[in-house]
Amino acid sequence: MIPTVVWGTGNVGRAAIRAVVAHPMLSLVAVLVSSPAKVGKDAGELGGLGRRLGVAATDDVDAVLSGAGSGAPRAVVYAASGDVRPDGAIEDISRAVRAGAVVVTPSVYGMYDCTNAPPEIRDVLLESVEAGGGSLFVSGVDPGWANDVLPLLVSGLGSDIDTVRCQEIFDYSTYDQEEAVRHLIGMGHPLDYQPLMLAEGIPTMIWGGQLRMMARALGAELDGIEETLERRPLDTSVVTDTMGEFSAGTQGAVRFEVQGVVEGEPRIVIEHVTRIHAGCAPDWPVPPDGGAGAHRVIIEGRPRIEVTVEATDEGENRAAGGNATAAGRLVNAIDWLVEAEPGLFDALDVPLRPAVGRLGKK
Repeated sequence: MIPTVVWGTGNVGRAAIRAVVAHPMLSLVAVLVSSPAKVGKDAGELGGLGRRLGVAATDDVDAVLSGAGSGAPRAVVYAASGDVRPDGAIEDISRAVRAGAVVVTPSVYGMYDCTNAPPEIRDVLLESVEAGGGSLFVSGVDPGWANDVLPLLVSGLGSDIDTVRCQEIFDYSTYDQEEAVRHLIGMGHPLDYQPLMLAEGIPTMIWGGQLRMMARALGAELDGIEETLERRPLDTSVVTDTMGEFSAGTQGAVRFEVQGVVEGEPRIVIEHVTRIHAGCAPDWPVPPDGGAGAHRVIIEGRPRIEVTVEATDEGENRAAGGNATAAGRLVNAIDWLVEAEPGLFDALDVPLRPAVGRLGKK
C-alpha cells in the first residue's frame, strides 16, 4: 500500500479523500487542513463518506511530511487552492516533493505543460525534485482531462481536423465556493467590475499551457494565443442555496475562449460558458439535457465528432462531479508515478488509468 496524504479538504479535497480510500493500492494516512475548525475531525466526515476512517485532520505539516509516528508519506494529493496564493501553493508543493513524496495537484496552472512551463516556476520545482527525489504531476481542476487527454483521444478517431474545441458549460448556482464565483469570476458584481479571472491575459496564463500541450501532441506550432470575452447581466434577481442572492443587472453569465492560433486561424480552443442561473444567456451553449453542467469536445473535420461528458457526485451535483473526476484523474495516477523515475510530469506523460480492482465495490 502507498501511504498517501490529502492536503486540503475543499471541493477537490473532499473528492480526493474518497478517491484515495477507494483505491486498492493507496492508504490514507493523514489529512492536512488550514482551518482550526477542521483540526481533529475525522477524514470520513470531511470527505462526506458517512463513516469514520480513524484518521484525524491536522494542521501540523512538519509532522505529516516527516512521518512522525507513522513513517513519511509516499504520496501527497495537494488540493489546497493556488488561485489567490500561487507562491504559497508552490512553496507547499516544493516542501512535499523535497520530502520525497509523489505530489499530484491541480493548483499550479503554470505546470500544465511541463515542456513550456515558466522557468521561474519550473526551475524551483525541478530543484525540489533533484533535492528530495519526489515527483510532481499537475492536471487541471476544470477538469484537466477535458482539455488534454479527452480531446487528444477523440482527435485520433478522425482523418482531417479543422479545429479542436473543448467546452465547459456550467451553472454555478449549485457551487459552494462563493469567493471564487463572486470575486474571481465576477458573478453578482456590476459589469464594470473587473474580476481577476477575466482580466486580459489571465485566461491565457491559466489555460495556455493546455493549448500548448495539445498543439505539441498534434504536431502543430502555435502562432500565438488569443482571447475573447462576453458578459451578460441577469434580467431578474436570483437566489442560490449555497451563495445567496445575485441581483438583477449584475453579471449573470460569462463566455470566453482561449484560442490557439495555427496558420492565422483559431484551431485549438478552450471555451468556458458559465452562468449563475440557467435563464441567463439562454442562446449560449447548454448541456444536452439542459442540466447544470457538462464538458464537451468538438472535433470539426471529417468526420465531425462531438463527445459530451456529464458527471454527478454528492447527490446530483454536477459541480461536485467535475471536481470528483479531476481528483480521480490525479489520485489514479499515483501508483504509476511511484513506479516512475522522479521528475516533473504532465498529461502527455501520465496515462489515463483504468479503475483496476474497483468494479462493483464501495
